[in-house]
Amino acid sequence: MKIKNIILLLCFITGFNTAFANEGWINILNEGGNNKGILCTPAIQKAIEKASKNGGGTIFFPAGNYLTGPITLKSNITIYLDAGSVLKFSENFDDYLPYVEMRYEGIMMKTFSPLLYAKDAENISIKGRGVIDGQGKAWWNEVYRIESAKGPIPETKYQKMWTEQNKGIVYSPYYQRTIDKKFFRPAFFQAQNCKNILIEGVTFQNSPFWTINPVFCENINITGITIFNPHSPNTDGINPSSCKNVHISNCHISVGDDCITIKSGRDEDGRKYGIPTENVTITNCTMLSGHGGVVIGSEMSGGIKKITISNCVFDGTDRGIRIKSARGRGGVVEDIRVDNVVMKNIKEEAFMMNLFYDKNTVEEPVSERTPIFRNIHISNVTGTNVNKAGTVLGISEMPVQNISFSNINIQATEGFTLNTTDNVEFHDAKITTTLGSSFKIENSNNLILDNVASMKPIANTALIKLTDVSNMMISNNFPMFATDVFIEANGAKTKGIFLKNNVFNNVKKVINKGAALNAGAVVE
Repeated sequence: MKIKNIILLLCFITGFNTAFANEGWINILNEGGNNKGILCTPAIQKAIEKASKNGGGTIFFPAGNYLTGPITLKSNITIYLDAGSVLKFSENFDDYLPYVEMRYEGIMMKTFSPLLYAKDAENISIKGRGVIDGQGKAWWNEVYRIESAKGPIPETKYQKMWTEQNKGIVYSPYYQRTIDKKFFRPAFFQAQNCKNILIEGVTFQNSPFWTINPVFCENINITGITIFNPHSPNTDGINPSSCKNVHISNCHISVGDDCITIKSGRDEDGRKYGIPTENVTITNCTMLSGHGGVVIGSEMSGGIKKITISNCVFDGTDRGIRIKSARGRGGVVEDIRVDNVVMKNIKEEAFMMNLFYDKNTVEEPVSERTPIFRNIHISNVTGTNVNKAGTVLGISEMPVQNISFSNINIQATEGFTLNTTDNVEFHDAKITTTLGSSFKIENSNNLILDNVASMKPIANTALIKLTDVSNMMISNNFPMFATDVFIEANGAKTKGIFLKNNVFNNVKKVINKGAALNAGAVVE
């Protein structure tokens, strides 16, 4: 009898614990949903409303195939996709009506609802080991159809709706070409003005447009996810925009545009809100296909600051670290740290800092329209099979300022190019090229090159090429391999080039002086 009572008691305790563990969990199959690939948007949204009325809960998707239209998340709601579950989104554009307010490429407008959408919510999560498939091909094909037209084509009802609902929208003239399309795809996930967001474990694939795109949000944790958007237009991976306290870790990303991009609004519209993206950590991530590994801008009109990027691998991206802006953007990018990064098979530049992203602009007085890059420091980087080690390009009224590269080892076709910079330093940098100088510096002031080298100097090619450079220290250099020319200096503005503590035993000619170089410009 005692044994029977004990067994009954254990069963009661086990049942109680199970019930307690599942309290707040809503199995979508019990709420009218199905895992046979039949559209079940109402059931999913009804389950979210039900949980919300009870103060929150978890919407559970067991293994199987699900089909839905856009989902609106609410506070204290978790979407949990079990291993083996695939949540696909409808390819019918009508399902994403009515238009909602969203930020598209840095401009607030009304357009299709994001696939996963939240506004003014907190404590929202997407978790599990399942797959979320945006089925973006239909959206991509419509973009291709519009862009490939050689002449005027009849407007769709969606384009007419966009015009009607976006009267008075403000944008810069160069953006007219994009506005003329009047077709703005939805982001996969966009949360606006939300707090405490967790996205963990799941796989996102085939996004119609940008994939993870929180806007005006705070306290975001994105960890352990996979994003796979191959051969697709503008399908960036993770794009925090005007967000604070963002943590991105342990992610694997391969997309049709930039892998991770940090933004804060475009031009006048971005400056109107004036909300920077700040306090961002990116660590332990791998990036494969993509225009850039980690990119800042070009929509950075609200400012971007206090960013760390560490322990990442870029293999096959077009660029590694890219920071881009242009006249008219405004905003300040500052306090950036990059450390412990490996790059391989980089098709363009390993590093790009470009304030001349729009080549058609002309010098203008410094104002709120003037973008600023400053206080950016990069260390402990290895790069192989790189097309170009790096480019740093400022604008005449605002040079790129206070930049350093330390312990850099890159094997590339071309080396570093600096133009219109101020206060740039290289320490312990081995830049081995197969074409041209390792360092080509023009129109720049206040530089240090400390222990720089090439592992395979090129015959009759200077390791360092200077044009119109002033106030520069070249020190602690010991070329270990036979070098024909170490420095080539030219330009009437070149002056104050100091050489100190160098050992040039393996150098045939230390300085090759150009015809325009003034006497005494280089001090040995």
